[in-house]
Amino acid sequence: MTRLRPAPPEAVAAALAGLTGLGTFFTLAVGEADGVWRPVTEAYAEGLPHLVAGRVAPYGTAEHRVAASVVQLGHAARLWSPVLGCVLVYGVVPDLGDLWQQAHGPALRLPAARGWYAPEGEDLVQTVYRLVMDEHLAVLAAGLRVKIAPGLLRGNAGSALAGAAHVLLRARPDLRGPLTQLAERLLDTAALRGTGEFTGPDLAFRRRSCCLYYRVPGGERCGDCSLERKLR
Repeated sequence: MTRLRPAPPEAVAAALAGLTGLGTFFTLAVGEADGVWRPVTEAYAEGLPHLVAGRVAPYGTAEHRVAASVVQLGHAARLWSPVLGCVLVYGVVPDLGDLWQQAHGPALRLPAARGWYAPEGEDLVQTVYRLVMDEHLAVLAAGLRVKIAPGLLRGNAGSALAGAAHVLLRARPDLRGPLTQLAERLLDTAALRGTGEFTGPDLAFRRRSCCLYYRVPGGERCGDCSLERKLR
């Protein structure tokens, strides 16, 4: 893989700031923030217990695996969204190696803005995949304290990727070509391969697994759930 060229910190900071209007999942703060924060790697090692425990009571379920699945899905969306946005809108890849998380919530921040200019072709696919899947979601999966099928967690990662791409497409339809190409190539890479497929030009997605949210009392199947219908 081609060596990445460092991007100026101000360019990375501007890119992250420019995405905040796209919603919560695209918001990745930089610098100091109120409240208590800790390195996300510490939270991964414990399986994000503060978020999992916080979901159990409101959901009214004794199945911790359901809460853990939904938490992992949401966290994946908070990773994919700013990365895809920075890459496709601003041409930079944010360095998430120093990522911090709220001690009592899901928000993320970076102490300082660092990153690289986005490479092209397969180098870009591999860079984005490594950044999100290898350096974060694989580490979180290893730290989860409840047993969840690896295929379900991979499916969550694919679903979160597709969801981020769908939101970005609605905001920036001019990026349809490169966005669709990158998302499709990511979904055909390593652990994401076979997690699902896009089913329409608006990047609607159908996954091949279920996040288990339907098991929450009163919960429904998600729009991309494999239980809704079989993949054609």
